[in-house]
Amino acid sequence: MKEKSAALVLSNQLTFPLYAASNKLMRRYNEFLSYLGLTYTQYIVMATLWKKEDINMKELGETLWLKSNTLTPLLKKLSAKGYINVIKNKNDSRNLVISLTDEGRKLKEKAINVPPNIIKRSNLSDEEIRSFLKILYRILDEDDSDLY
Repeated sequence: MKEKSAALVLSNQLTFPLYAASNKLMRRYNEFLSYLGLTYTQYIVMATLWKKEDINMKELGETLWLKSNTLTPLLKKLSAKGYINVIKNKNDSRNLVISLTDEGRKLKEKAINVPPNIIKRSNLSDEEIRSFLKILYRILDEDDSDLY
Protein backbone atom coordinates (compact mmCIF):
# COMPACT_ATOMS: atom_id res chain seq x y z
CA MET A 1 0.00 0.00 0.00
CA LYS A 2 2.86 2.37 0.79
CA GLU A 3 4.33 2.00 -2.72
CA LYS A 4 1.08 3.09 -4.39
CA SER A 5 0.74 6.18 -2.22
CA ALA A 6 4.32 7.24 -3.06
CA ALA A 7 2.95 8.35 -6.44
CA LEU A 8 0.95 11.03 -4.61
CA VAL A 9 4.03 12.65 -3.09
CA LEU A 10 4.51 15.94 -4.96
CA SER A 11 8.26 15.45 -5.40
CA ASN A 12 7.49 12.23 -7.31
CA GLN A 13 5.05 13.87 -9.74
CA LEU A 14 6.18 15.21 -13.10
CA THR A 15 3.74 18.10 -13.08
CA PHE A 16 4.62 19.68 -9.74
CA PRO A 17 8.19 20.86 -10.44
CA LEU A 18 7.06 21.93 -13.92
CA TYR A 19 4.21 23.95 -12.37
CA ALA A 20 6.43 25.50 -9.67
CA ALA A 21 9.24 26.30 -12.14
CA SER A 22 6.72 27.84 -14.53
CA ASN A 23 5.37 30.08 -11.75
CA LYS A 24 8.90 31.12 -10.82
CA LEU A 25 9.75 31.98 -14.43
CA MET A 26 6.48 33.90 -14.84
CA ARG A 27 7.35 36.04 -11.81
CA ARG A 28 10.72 36.80 -13.40
CA TYR A 29 9.08 37.65 -16.72
CA ASN A 30 6.62 39.93 -14.96
CA GLU A 31 9.50 41.95 -13.50
CA PHE A 32 10.56 42.83 -17.05
CA LEU A 33 7.11 42.96 -18.62
CA SER A 34 5.72 45.42 -16.10
CA TYR A 35 8.15 47.94 -17.59
CA LEU A 36 6.50 47.32 -20.97
CA GLY A 37 2.98 47.44 -19.53
CA LEU A 38 2.26 43.91 -20.75
CA THR A 39 1.06 40.72 -19.13
CA TYR A 40 2.81 37.50 -20.13
CA THR A 41 -0.02 36.44 -22.44
CA GLN A 42 -0.05 39.88 -24.08
CA TYR A 43 3.73 39.55 -24.49
CA ILE A 44 3.50 36.19 -26.28
CA VAL A 45 0.87 37.62 -28.65
CA MET A 46 3.20 40.52 -29.41
CA ALA A 47 6.21 38.21 -29.79
CA THR A 48 4.25 36.18 -32.33
CA LEU A 49 3.38 39.34 -34.23
CA TRP A 50 6.97 40.60 -34.12
CA LYS A 51 7.89 37.47 -36.05
CA LYS A 52 4.87 37.49 -38.37
CA GLU A 53 3.24 40.92 -38.66
CA ASP A 54 -0.13 39.69 -39.94
CA ILE A 55 -1.82 36.56 -38.66
CA ASN A 56 -5.38 35.31 -38.50
CA MET A 57 -6.90 34.62 -35.13
CA LYS A 58 -7.16 30.87 -35.63
CA GLU A 59 -3.47 30.56 -36.49
CA LEU A 60 -2.52 32.82 -33.56
CA GLY A 61 -4.54 30.64 -31.18
CA GLU A 62 -2.94 27.46 -32.51
CA THR A 63 0.56 28.96 -32.27
CA LEU A 64 0.04 30.05 -28.66
CA TRP A 65 -2.11 27.10 -27.54
CA LEU A 66 -4.88 29.57 -26.63
CA LYS A 67 -8.60 29.41 -27.39
CA SER A 68 -10.55 32.30 -28.86
CA ASN A 69 -12.32 33.03 -25.55
CA THR A 70 -8.87 33.74 -24.05
CA LEU A 71 -7.51 35.56 -27.10
CA THR A 72 -10.44 37.92 -27.64
CA PRO A 73 -9.98 39.98 -24.44
CA LEU A 74 -6.19 39.98 -24.94
CA LEU A 75 -6.57 41.35 -28.45
CA LYS A 76 -9.03 44.01 -27.27
CA LYS A 77 -6.55 45.23 -24.65
CA LEU A 78 -3.62 45.25 -27.08
CA SER A 79 -5.75 47.10 -29.61
CA ALA A 80 -6.79 49.66 -26.96
CA LYS A 81 -3.08 50.21 -26.18
CA GLY A 82 -2.53 50.92 -29.87
CA TYR A 83 -0.19 47.97 -30.51
CA ILE A 84 -2.36 45.97 -32.90
CA ASN A 85 -5.21 46.25 -35.37
CA VAL A 86 -7.93 43.61 -35.49
CA ILE A 87 -9.64 43.58 -38.88
CA LYS A 88 -12.36 41.33 -40.27
CA ASN A 89 -11.25 39.37 -43.32
CA LYS A 90 -12.82 40.79 -46.49
CA ASN A 91 -13.86 37.33 -47.71
CA ASP A 92 -15.03 35.93 -44.36
CA SER A 93 -16.17 38.35 -41.63
CA ARG A 94 -15.83 35.61 -38.99
CA ASN A 95 -12.12 35.38 -39.73
CA LEU A 96 -10.15 38.11 -37.94
CA VAL A 97 -6.72 39.28 -39.07
CA ILE A 98 -4.41 40.70 -36.42
CA SER A 99 -1.60 43.03 -37.47
CA LEU A 100 0.98 45.24 -35.80
CA THR A 101 0.70 49.01 -35.66
CA ASP A 102 3.72 51.31 -35.74
CA GLU A 103 3.49 51.52 -31.93
CA GLY A 104 3.53 47.73 -31.75
CA ARG A 105 6.67 47.64 -33.88
CA LYS A 106 8.33 50.24 -31.63
CA LEU A 107 7.54 48.14 -28.56
CA LYS A 108 9.72 45.37 -29.99
CA GLU A 109 12.82 47.49 -29.40
CA LYS A 110 11.88 47.93 -25.74
CA ALA A 111 11.27 44.18 -25.37
CA ILE A 112 14.40 42.97 -27.16
CA ASN A 113 16.32 42.32 -23.92
CA VAL A 114 13.58 40.41 -22.10
CA PRO A 115 14.50 36.89 -23.36
CA PRO A 116 18.28 37.23 -22.78
CA ASN A 117 17.66 38.57 -19.27
CA ILE A 118 15.37 35.65 -18.44
CA ILE A 119 17.90 33.15 -19.79
CA LYS A 120 20.71 34.81 -17.85
CA ARG A 121 18.72 34.59 -14.61
CA SER A 122 17.77 30.94 -15.22
CA ASN A 123 21.28 29.67 -14.41
CA LEU A 124 20.96 27.11 -17.20
CA SER A 125 23.56 26.48 -19.88
CA ASP A 126 22.70 26.81 -23.56
CA GLU A 127 22.79 23.01 -23.84
CA GLU A 128 20.43 22.58 -20.87
CA ILE A 129 18.01 25.11 -22.35
CA ARG A 130 18.03 23.32 -25.72
CA SER A 131 17.43 19.95 -24.02
CA PHE A 132 14.66 21.32 -21.84
CA LEU A 133 12.92 22.97 -24.79
CA LYS A 134 13.16 19.74 -26.77
CA ILE A 135 11.48 17.81 -23.94
CA LEU A 136 8.75 20.42 -23.42
CA TYR A 137 7.89 20.57 -27.13
CA ARG A 138 7.80 16.78 -27.25
CA ILE A 139 5.18 16.87 -24.49
CA LEU A 140 3.22 19.56 -26.37
CA ASP A 141 3.34 17.55 -29.60
CA GLU A 142 1.78 14.46 -28.00
CA ASP A 143 -1.60 13.39 -29.34
CA ASP A 144 -4.21 14.52 -26.82
CA SER A 145 -7.20 12.99 -28.59
CA ASP A 146 -7.57 10.44 -25.80
CA LEU A 147 -8.20 13.28 -23.29
CA TYR A 148 -11.40 14.47 -24.95
